[in-house]
Amino acid sequence: MSGNFIGLLMFAALMGFLVYRVHIGIAMFIVGAGGYLAMYEGNWSPLINSLKNLAFARFSNYDLAVIPLFILMGQFATNGGLSRALFQCVNNFVGHWRGGVAMAAVGACGAFGAICGSSLATAATMGQVALPELKRFRYSGALSTGALAAGGTLGILIPPSVPLVIYAVLTQESMGKLFMAAVVPGVIALIGYMLVIRIVVTLNPEAGPAGPKVALDERLRSLVNVAPVIFVFLVVIVGIYAGWANPTEAASIGVGACGILAILNGMRKDGVVRSLLGTAEATAMIFLVLLGADMLNAGLALSQLPAELAVELQ
Repeated sequence: MSGNFIGLLMFAALMGFLVYRVHIGIAMFIVGAGGYLAMYEGNWSPLINSLKNLAFARFSNYDLAVIPLFILMGQFATNGGLSRALFQCVNNFVGHWRGGVAMAAVGACGAFGAICGSSLATAATMGQVALPELKRFRYSGALSTGALAAGGTLGILIPPSVPLVIYAVLTQESMGKLFMAAVVPGVIALIGYMLVIRIVVTLNPEAGPAGPKVALDERLRSLVNVAPVIFVFLVVIVGIYAGWANPTEAASIGVGACGILAILNGMRKDGVVRSLLGTAEATAMIFLVLLGADMLNAGLALSQLPAELAVELQ
């Protein structure tokens, strides 16, 4: 078989794996390894040698240490109950508006995303905290789930963001500049979601009833409770952007600070264990995707299909 034909088979096989919902990292790895074997007519030695080189080149990158650190920071925030304090603080300020509890859920998603970096973790965590409150005030199911789903996307936009870290590592871009560039779009998205909620409850007041108004001293007290979380975010982001610390050092500071805050907030041994296990699982999944992508790239490059397509398109 020609290299181009093998490359086309690899592409078709990858699409087939994705249709059958095979994990993307495993799918790319199998397809890339299969293409490598096909090009060398079943000889395993080149594949094993290439795999050793790819794994070492990818995972010896010091910048990748940021990924588990940022994930662990979010895990501590989740298991330490910091998400509830963030939601309560935002809700104290806007919960008395019509649609205010849904706005508070979106605002808390943005605040939690600033110490988490994952959209799935943000949506899942804030869903556990905000959904009972939304049900208690008889918010419509569509508005409640829509607000939480949309707010969850802020987790990968507002820094520190794990996808932005991966992008910075793969493209050799400045992580600090990427983080700062994402702040404004993240804030615009957050405000936009709140405006949409306002429009929905204006058209349909029963979709988002207003909650009780909270006294000023209670609002200030809740703001004091989340001040350490805001401080951690500022230290991490400003530290990276200003050059006071490299991303790994800033992430380490963030992990230590979030861990201390979580323990002070009531996290115990089982919470620490859950945080470590959750970090290990998420990091392994991300690293598998990176290795699978490298293996797929190597297989396609060996088939010469990308080079042939580039020539044809010129």
